[in-house]
Order: sequence, then structure tokens, then C-alpha cells
Amino acid sequence: MAETKREIERKYESGENGFPDLTGVAGVAAVVDKGVAHLDATYYDTDDERLAASSVTLRRRTGGSDAGWHLKFPVAPDVRDEIHAPLSDTLPDELTSLVRSRVRGSELLPVVRLRSDRDVRHLLDADGRLLAEMSVDTVHAERLTGRGGEARWTEIEVELADGTDPALLDKLEKRLRKAGVRPSASSSKLARALEETAAVEQRASAPGKPVTAGDHVLAYVRVQRDAIVELDPAVRRDVEDSVHSMRVATRRLRSTFKSFGEILDRTVTDPVADELKWLAGELGLDRDREVLTERLTAAVDEVPAGLMRGPVAERLRSWSSAEHKGARGRLLGVLDSRRYLALLDTLDALIADPPLLKAAGKKPRKPIAKTVRKDFRKVSRLIEQATDLEPGTDRDVALHEARKKAKRTRYAAEAAEPVLGKPAKTMVTSMKSLQNLLGDHQDSVMARRTLRELSAVAHAAGESAFTYGLLHEREEQRAARAEAELPGFWDGIKDGAADL
Repeated sequence: MAETKREIERKYESGENGFPDLTGVAGVAAVVDKGVAHLDATYYDTDDERLAASSVTLRRRTGGSDAGWHLKFPVAPDVRDEIHAPLSDTLPDELTSLVRSRVRGSELLPVVRLRSDRDVRHLLDADGRLLAEMSVDTVHAERLTGRGGEARWTEIEVELADGTDPALLDKLEKRLRKAGVRPSASSSKLARALEETAAVEQRASAPGKPVTAGDHVLAYVRVQRDAIVELDPAVRRDVEDSVHSMRVATRRLRSTFKSFGEILDRTVTDPVADELKWLAGELGLDRDREVLTERLTAAVDEVPAGLMRGPVAERLRSWSSAEHKGARGRLLGVLDSRRYLALLDTLDALIADPPLLKAAGKKPRKPIAKTVRKDFRKVSRLIEQATDLEPGTDRDVALHEARKKAKRTRYAAEAAEPVLGKPAKTMVTSMKSLQNLLGDHQDSVMARRTLRELSAVAHAAGESAFTYGLLHEREEQRAARAEAELPGFWDGIKDGAADL
């Protein structure tokens, strides 16, 4: 079973004198010698080093206190999530799945072997509690692919213990700098090994600063593609909000293809957009359940005890748990499917060889502003049509369509922000506010549908349906308030959009 640990550490070029004295720094009362550990790690990657390109490391290590398989994902500067699996001869499937969005059909190969003698010190506070571990690592790196190559160096590593304030790293670094120790130029031992053995294959250079309309749109597309790939492991690990964030990235990408049809050829992007719609739908199954559960749980909590009839909260929890379990298993299957991996390959190919139309080569302001205004007009027409309808199913459907177009306009304005500046930013804010208002209305529609279903189940079990009816009525009132608020709210948005 794999375990996840948040790793907070910094690396330094080793000074000639070994360990600088850190006693007395920010509560460090003692520095205890823990001896020397002999570590032997083999790092795995694809032939074109896709993991290294995204600062992900995968290794099998023996020696020390945490022998096994380690998979590390960057979180922030100095911070990584390390997923540890027990030592085995073959790569564990649970780690393989977490790099699948990057590796896809390529084989994972041993690329570098690092053998290190690690001289360890524990930094303790006055109560003997571990604050951090500092080590001097003498490293021998050996390239395992191509023509090989070797490198040797010594570095200092400082890793915080669980629960230690990250501010300690800054205080320790101040003392280290005074002792003549400087931060390492490499982010990891693997990165340094690849650099110093001169074994890294020439990778495509990073895209330059956007100049044309096509450059700006592709920059936005690239960010969303990267987000999908990078969020994949978090979704597999069921990290909070990861499913929602990945779903938003797919929607942003699909909306971009549809909005900027005068810049990217829709005969090429429409089939990709259809696949993105499929993926967003699969991601949305559990997200919709999560939103409804939060909404209905809060509503149940507000019901006075005297109006509560039957095990309403328990039935809601049972429904939510069953829905989550089914959706979770289905989603993991989707992420391992050929269809999903083929979609990622298609996105890579589209970015590498984009289907640019004539407008893509123009200066960006006019074609991009034109697109945002066009999307805004579509939202305007849908809002006007919806408010002309009588309350009921037809209006609910029309408002939902307006909400979807508001999202599309928001994403187009996000892509336009680097070009249009404040007017685009204002549009993003306005569309987000409209999306929230209409989203609350749509959530009420879905909540009422779920309440009717739960009520029918409760009735069949011989329970009272009174409380479900009460909650249904409150949801109707909530939707009615949103509908009443919409006309004045929309007038304010139209006034603010005049500068676009």
C-alpha cells in the first residue's frame, strides 16, 4: 500500500568543512550524529525523459530508513509530495498509474543510478523533538542509457520533520550562508546527474513570448493541457478539489476551441472538443454529487428538530456514499482507458502542429476582442429569452444554457486578459458572478430532482416524506429569488461591458 508524505527540504553546495554548526538557530538545542547511511537508488523515466521534464522523479532505493519505491511530485518551491511503496523487484502498479498521463504508452526505463554515502544529523529542540534532518551526501551518479557518463559531487540537504514550521528553513539558511554554504543550482539529485553526465537529450525549447493572435490562444490552450496532465495523479489519489479543477481545465480547453474558431480551424478542433466534453462529463459525475451533498446537508442542518420526520440525514449520507463509490470506480477506469490517453496524445499533436487560420497571424487585439464580444452577445440573447419565459421547466433549461454560455465567455475573456487588460478582467469577474447566480439556480433544480428521488425511496420504505417536501419548497423559493434578482443583475453587467 502506497503512503504519501509532504516533503519540505532545501539542498546546498557542500562546504569544505562539512556540517556548519546550527546549534542555537531558532530553537535548535542539540545536533545529534545519526551515523552514515549507504543509499543506492535507480531512477526511472521514458527514453525522452518526460518525467524529468516536469520535475517528477521515480526511483527504487535500497539502504537507509525508507527503502522502497519513491514517486515525487512538485508542489511548490522546496515542497514535494513523496509517495512511497514497499520495496519490490518490479514497479508497483499503483505508482505506474500516477505517471500514466505523462508516460502513456512509453516504457519506463532505468536512466540514472545514484549511490550516496549520507552522513546524517538530527536537529532537536530543548524537549528532544526532531525539528529537521540535515545530511552531507557524497554522491556518485552513473548514466544508464545512451553512451553513459559519470559524475561525483557532495551536497548538504536539510529536510523538515513533520509538523515543523517551514520558517525554520529560512533561519537555518541564514546561518548556512554565513558559513559560506550556498543553495544548490539543481532542484534535485536526478536533475544534477542528468546535467553533469551531459546525457539529457535536446528538448524542444519553451515557446517564446506571444506575438500574434494565434500565439495568445495557443498559450492558453497549452496551460489547460498542462493542467489536465498535472492534475491526473491528484485525481487518482482522490486529492480534495482535484476532480473539480481537472474538469474546469477540460471545459476551458473545449470552450477555447469553440470560441476562437476564426483562429483555430474547427474542422480539426471540433472532434477534440467532443472528446473533451466526454471527459468533462465523466469528471462531473462525482463532482455534481459532491455539490448536491454539500447543499442538501446544509439544508437538512437548518431544519428545526420539530419538523424533522424520519432518518433524512442518514438517507442522504447513504445516497451520497453509494453515488461516490460508483463514480470513483468509473472515473479510475476512464483515466486508464485508451480513449483518454489518446485524447492527451491528440492535444500534444495539436499544440505541436496547430491548425491555424488566417486570423491567427494577425495582431492579437482585434480578433481576440471580436471573439469575446461575440460570446457576450450570445449570453445576452439567452438571458433575454429566459427572462421572457414563464417560471417552470422551459425557463430552467434556458437559464442553464445561459449559464453554460457565461462560462464560455468567461474562459474566452481569461484567454484575452494578456491582450485586452482591464476590460477582459472586468468581463471575467462579471461572467463569474453571473455563473454563480445561475449556478445556484441550476443547483436548486438538481437538488429538487434528488429530493423527489429520495422522497420516493423513503415513502417506499414506509417513512414520512414530509421533510423532503419541506426542503423541496425551500429550494423552489431559493430558485425564485435567483430569478427575481437576475434582471437587475444583468443590467449592471451590460453597463460594465461597454468598454470591451
